[in-house]
Amino acid sequence: MVLNQILDAAVEDKLISSNPLKSRRVKITGKASKATPPYTVEQMRYLIQHIGDIQNPVDRAYMALQALHPLRLEEVLGLAPEDIDCDNMTVHIRRAVTHPTRNQPEVKDTKTESSHRTIGLSSLAVPYLQQMESAGAFLFGGDKPLSYTQVRKMCQRIQRDTGFAENITPIRFRTTVLTDLYDQTKDIKLAQAAAGHTTSAMTLKYYVKGRETSSEAVAAVDRLYSA
Repeated sequence: MVLNQILDAAVEDKLISSNPLKSRRVKITGKASKATPPYTVEQMRYLIQHIGDIQNPVDRAYMALQALHPLRLEEVLGLAPEDIDCDNMTVHIRRAVTHPTRNQPEVKDTKTESSHRTIGLSSLAVPYLQQMESAGAFLFGGDKPLSYTQVRKMCQRIQRDTGFAENITPIRFRTTVLTDLYDQTKDIKLAQAAAGHTTSAMTLKYYVKGRETSSEAVAAVDRLYSA
């Protein structure tokens, strides 16, 4: 799945003319990776209501940013204190932190040019961000960005403090927020811009999972045709 996304991106950027993985000559015998499922609306409501139960103020601020915004984990880890503008209610995504050797953070540019963006700051997150004392180059970690091990331990603390039944998984929040952003607005361009994707097709294919059920689809058609 990851290789397919990379090659699709290469086609979009006109680096190659077609995706070789889609050739009939390529036989992939392994099972396809499972798509990242979004959290349910009820789960998200529970988590947001219990952010205040998280003991560590840094953990609270992280949860408020990650759960309420369509950010990649590497974008959250790359945030500097000045990237959070509570006066204008914006978040500036200017850099990313990757871990090519697992626990050795590497600061680099955002994933694509479209990923370098400014998004709206959730009013629900502001109180928790204001409670956090940030010093150093990075909002989370200070002079050095957090490692994967530190993030994993933080997620475990958040799960324990909130009493959440499932694992706290950063990538699921990005999928969830984009799913609900599109579900509530039906504006794919808005979701694409928030995600920092080059094309809206990528947003729809990999991140927007949809909340409607088959009964809701029938009800929508009934409403239209019986008006």
